[in-house]
Amino acid sequence: MDSIETFIEKFTEAVDFQEPVPLTAETDLRDLPEWDSLAALGVIVMCDMEYSKTITGNDLVGCVVLNDIYKLVS
Repeated sequence: MDSIETFIEKFTEAVDFQEPVPLTAETDLRDLPEWDSLAALGVIVMCDMEYSKTITGNDLVGCVVLNDIYKLVS
């Protein structure tokens, strides 16, 4: 399993932020400017491709911070 730092790098690529955003494990997803349904879809695809984990939009609804998504795939 990747470290949280590597996961954050992959998350950043999946969301495709327009401007650099400082991210940590405790970053609140609702505070991210690009966190929307398209970003969520990118994260779902990333989890499937990079970690062979199937997550759904409903799984993401229960995630508050970035570490919550990390826990889903680890």
